[in-house]
Amino acid sequence: MNLTPKQIVNELDKYIVGQANAKRAVAVALRNRYRRSKLPVEIRDEITPKNIIMSGPTGVGKTEIARRLAKLVGAPFVKVEATKYTEVGYVGRDVESMVRDLVEVSVRMVKDKKKKEVENKVMPIVEEKLVEALYQNRRVTEVEVDRTKLLNDLRAYKLEDETVEVSVIESPKPIMALGGSEINLGSMFEGLTPQRHKKKKMTVKHARENLLQEEVDKIIDMDNVNEEAITLAEEQGIIFIDEIDKIIGKSKATSSADVSREGVQRDILPIVEGSTVPTKYGNVKTDFILFVAAGAFHVANMEDMIPELQGRFPIRVKLDSLTKEDFKKILSTPKNAVTVQYSHLLKVDNINLVFKDDALDEIADMAEKQNRDDEDLGARRLHTIMESLLEDVSFNATGEHPLLDIVIDRNYVVNVFKNKSSQIENKKPKFGFSV
Repeated sequence: MNLTPKQIVNELDKYIVGQANAKRAVAVALRNRYRRSKLPVEIRDEITPKNIIMSGPTGVGKTEIARRLAKLVGAPFVKVEATKYTEVGYVGRDVESMVRDLVEVSVRMVKDKKKKEVENKVMPIVEEKLVEALYQNRRVTEVEVDRTKLLNDLRAYKLEDETVEVSVIESPKPIMALGGSEINLGSMFEGLTPQRHKKKKMTVKHARENLLQEEVDKIIDMDNVNEEAITLAEEQGIIFIDEIDKIIGKSKATSSADVSREGVQRDILPIVEGSTVPTKYGNVKTDFILFVAAGAFHVANMEDMIPELQGRFPIRVKLDSLTKEDFKKILSTPKNAVTVQYSHLLKVDNINLVFKDDALDEIADMAEKQNRDDEDLGARRLHTIMESLLEDVSFNATGEHPLLDIVIDRNYVVNVFKNKSSQIENKKPKFGFSV
């Protein structure tokens, strides 16, 4: 997608409040990908992405920035936890599995794209099978069954919850992990034996999805899908490595735990530097994948990373703790603001929530104070406050009453938490100990 850095930042602003430096950094990184794609091949192969490392407390937008960035351009994206990986020789996930996960996402994206292209072509076949299944249901109780009416009702989605029996392909056995390597027992013998079908009862809605996928798979050339998916992962893929500070030992430490952490760093190094990882879809080069790392860095510092890994993350961005003004914007500005989410949820049960400006001020002030006095949870603190604030409303709403307007103003917020504080105080032992 041809977006300028300013346009990328504007799009991120719709969902993420503040953190201008981080947004600028990822916007430039994304634009550089577009610039690179327009260069001649011999020049393009010499330009590698400049990886980014972010530091900042939890809940300030590190993951969301990377996730929204990938969604913005339709790039394959995976979020991994650095603490899940083990050094080579230990039982657990190896670091190469993050690349395999990225390719899986890429394959699914390409398949979904191909599916939309051929959906209209195979839909008549799917509808014919569904009409036949519905006809078999009807003929048990009805003398004459009109297939044309069944087809029209099917296309109007009037029969979605009716149960039908259809013939579907048996699903392959699930993936098993042995010592970090992933083996799909169902795909090991794929092509050697014919696919087995079995009769299965399901709703029309699920039957349509299963049959559609089956017919699409007959048309789509999986070799082309795999090839396109690997190219997409290599050229556009984004891997977000969270909690990277947890695999950094304390400075000058020599304990066995810190040695193990350093081993994980050294295993990650070739992946980030650029290497070839074998997957079941083919070999994947990681040279041009964009890596975004993040961590709170409360205990360890970036400078405690092994020097080679530090050098592979040249762009360093610090994200700030959220202020009262930030919290207020988070409550009102983004498209997915938490107040909007609760309004939509409770509207299902005939509750119309109205948040006044002074209520947002009070909630934002509470969030800032609690983050300052207790653990800094960032924007996640708002979810805790909102759940407590709307607990009684959520519990008592049934949907069996007329539409009710509930106005949330500052007095409402203060009274709710004053009552909750009183309840907590009443539950405390009066003499400092319990009997």
